Parts: sequence; C-alpha cells; structure tokens
Amino acid sequence: MDKARINSILSNDEKIDVFYQDRSVWIQGVSNHIAKVGFIDTFEEEDVLIDDLYEKK
Repeated sequence: MDKARINSILSNDEKIDVFYQDRSVWIQGVSNHIAKVGFIDTFEEEDVLIDDLYEKK
C-alpha cells in the first residue's frame, strides 16, 4: 500500500478492510513511511511500514 491510498482510506467514510500480516487493522495515523495501526481482534497497537499494509480483493 502507498501513502496516497492510506490518505484516501482515512478520508473516506465507508469501511475499508485493511490487513497487516493477515490480521485486520484500523489505521490510526501515518507519518512518512510508518503507519500506526490498531488490531481489530485485540487492543494491541503497532507502528508498521506502510508497504506492509494491504487490502484483500
């Protein structure tokens, strides 16, 4: 995923499924090449590389 797509997702009102290592996440914010994500299935938060986020088709 790239920064432009993440910004599009963050500004969109509809739910868009985003994944990191096969786990569903919600994007809390983005800075340079790092995104702060929260995992849907737990209360964990993690800083991850934007390139490691993806959408399932």
